[in-house]
Formats: sequence, C-alpha cells, structure tokens
Amino acid sequence: MLAHNGKQQRKSQSGKGNVSRLLISINVMGSPGPIRFVVSEDELVGSVIDTALRSYARQGRLPVLGSDPGDFLLYCANAESDALSPWETIGSQGARNFLLWKKQKAEEASKGSPPAAIGQKGSGSWKAWINKSLNLKIPSH
Repeated sequence: MLAHNGKQQRKSQSGKGNVSRLLISINVMGSPGPIRFVVSEDELVGSVIDTALRSYARQGRLPVLGSDPGDFLLYCANAESDALSPWETIGSQGARNFLLWKKQKAEEASKGSPPAAIGQKGSGSWKAWINKSLNLKIPSH
C-alpha cells in the first residue's frame, strides 16, 4: 500500500503498526551506476552500508571495495553535510540518494586527496570535487 507521501508502508508482522519502507540509491565512487534496494526507514546507517557492500560484491561490481562497513562513510547526496553516523536511522535525513565513500588511510589523508576534504568545513564540498573531476579537458586539434 502506498501512502500519500510516496513511502511504501506495510503492517509489521506483530500487527502493532505500519513500518515505512524506502527505495534508496547509493552511488559508489568509481562504479558505473547506483545500487538500489528497499530498506526500513528505521534501519541503522551502519546496517545499510553493510547491505550495500554485500549487494555490490554479489553483483560483481568494480572497483572491489571490501566488506568491512567500518571502512566506509555514507553521505546524503543532496545535502552538504558531514557523513551520517552509523548509529542514526537511514530515514532521519529524509533523503533517498546517498554516496558511499571509502575512508582514507592516514598516509592518503596527509597528501590532501579529495576524500580528506569532504568532512572539513570551508574546504569545499564533495559535490564540487565530483563536478571538477568530471570536467574532462579534451584537447583540440
């Protein structure tokens, strides 16, 4: 049954109320397209990251990411914000589009590569970095 707000709701198995379900899309840097799956609105971000990694691996996508959810950060794709806490619920942001980013090792962060700038305020947003990275310069002949 679809509710008027576009969220799918279903009766919980215990019959105590409705559980809102969301279709979410998670983009992974370097992967050709998003991963899409349905989650409960009250599912924890850490669990969503784990599900995304298992789905990514099951589909045989590249680049290979690994399987430890603690190695990744999840960001809302339509907001300039810090990474979501693994302990907050996925529905708390009201978003359905997310970006999964692998955490950096200390030596990579000291080089100033783009992921280091994501969580720092005033250093530019990850959206700006993506746009800049996608702006390919084609030499004219």
